[in-house]
Amino acid sequence: MKSDLFQAPDYYQVDDLLTDEHKLVRNTAREWVKKNLSPIIEEYAQRAEFPKELINGLAEVGAFGSYIPEKYGGAGLDQISYGLIMQELERGDSGIRSTASVQSSLVMGPIYNYGTEAQRQKYLPKLASGEWMGSFGLTEPNHGSNPGGMETKFKDMGDHYLLNGAKMWISNAPICNVAVVWAKNEEGRIHGLIVERGMEGFSTPETHNKWSLRASITGELIFDNVKVPKENLLPNKSGLGAPLLCLDSARYGIAWGAIGAAMDCYDTALRYAKERTQFGKPIGQFQLQQKKLAEMITEITKAQLLTWRLGVLKNEGRATSAQISMAKRNNVDMALKIAREARQVLGAMGISGEYSIMRHAMNLESVITYEGTHDVHLLITGLDITGLNAFK
Repeated sequence: MKSDLFQAPDYYQVDDLLTDEHKLVRNTAREWVKKNLSPIIEEYAQRAEFPKELINGLAEVGAFGSYIPEKYGGAGLDQISYGLIMQELERGDSGIRSTASVQSSLVMGPIYNYGTEAQRQKYLPKLASGEWMGSFGLTEPNHGSNPGGMETKFKDMGDHYLLNGAKMWISNAPICNVAVVWAKNEEGRIHGLIVERGMEGFSTPETHNKWSLRASITGELIFDNVKVPKENLLPNKSGLGAPLLCLDSARYGIAWGAIGAAMDCYDTALRYAKERTQFGKPIGQFQLQQKKLAEMITEITKAQLLTWRLGVLKNEGRATSAQISMAKRNNVDMALKIAREARQVLGAMGISGEYSIMRHAMNLESVITYEGTHDVHLLITGLDITGLNAFK
């Protein structure tokens, strides 16, 4: 097992903007990643296997429902703390951050915000502790960027609902105990339903042969005449806006997480550039390598400030969906470009599993697409500034 030598860059002293609690939460997650995730992640990514033994540790560092109130098992932290945890997890691996993002923002979030008190009491403590894992069913085989076109439907059968359809590219699906599933009723209105493992007709086949997010477990959610109890309907919000608000929270976490991946690539490239000698001197002494490294730290710093400000707005309840889209798009694009440049600094060694860079690059190819593609987020900003809808 290799040692984790990561040193976090903070070129503009962004730490000064954080409270002592923020730094404690961040440092706790950082040390957990160094001790538990970094030593094993390359092996699991090579095997395309999810490290299930990390689930309890993720719960212990507050990665599951960090902003959910303590009465439901959450940590009761603010939005900046949540973002910092996501940053540290993605510094380790995007797939592990995905596991936590889905559990927090896409499963616990809608149950807390749209569910009944009975639903909160039943599901949230088990999800917060990692005893149960959850998944979020929105994307379908024929509907990705257009979730409103979903074909999954449910009928009112009197004493229960009958659910039919399929979802794909679902993180945590093969190991989930519960799934928050979005489907249309007979009038075409979108609602959220809590589907539990063991319900007859509910299956979760795993998706194989991924080049990206190899240490994350991905699958499908298939519903073949699944009888869902009526008390499993999320009653407090319906329509397409309900799942999209959940995605806002997850995209916010991604905006932070991508910074972590970029930091890891930069830190690896910087250390290598100081140690690797060619033509009689460290390659970091050559102008083109310094250009790469200087541009990396500049972009990371800009993303840190953008996301910190977004966190302040989110804590105040003032962050808009369009602002979150801008941060997600900018930061993931930034991280992917840094991963590619960092790979070049390492030359041939950049593709080796001895270093994290190529794994980050492959992971970020998924992150730049999921929960709103790079192009769709650009059009969300375009709509926001012009008032003209390019989607119609």
